[in-house]
Amino acid sequence: MESEDVRTEDGERPAGSTEELLVQEGDIAGDYLERLLDILDYDGDIDLDVEASRAVVSIDGGEDLEKLVGPRGNVLEALQELTRLAVQQETGARSRLMLDIASWRADRREELRDLGQATAQKVLSSGERVRLQPMTPFERKVVHDAVATIKGVHSESEGEDPRRRVVVFPQ
Repeated sequence: MESEDVRTEDGERPAGSTEELLVQEGDIAGDYLERLLDILDYDGDIDLDVEASRAVVSIDGGEDLEKLVGPRGNVLEALQELTRLAVQQETGARSRLMLDIASWRADRREELRDLGQATAQKVLSSGERVRLQPMTPFERKVVHDAVATIKGVHSESEGEDPRRRVVVFPQ
């Protein structure tokens, strides 16, 4: 079934329909991922939500799900992109959907918050900048947000993907 991407004359989505469109994205993504789990014969519960103007899909529960995360979340990132493309094919609009599998992204977010705050404290005490290891855009955003909560330091990204990294500076 084709879904119509409702937009105003200037190409924007009407404000009242944003939540509905995000729910629709989640439903499409959930169906796509359900088919994938069936093909792989993996067990997993799919949860759909909307957070921060973004559809969020989580898969939890199955023993094999770690295989869908891969080293450093590489497989998860690829599956997220494929799921976004499946949603875009159905809706005709680019998706910012976020996918989490086996709570990997949630756990990683907590680790990165701790890393960002610890690095900011180190920079505060030493007065020297600190360059972190290369990270994905998701990882860099979490670190930048964590650093922003500490007064007296700021962070910037440097380099080109896939070697782009966060640098924390004293102010």
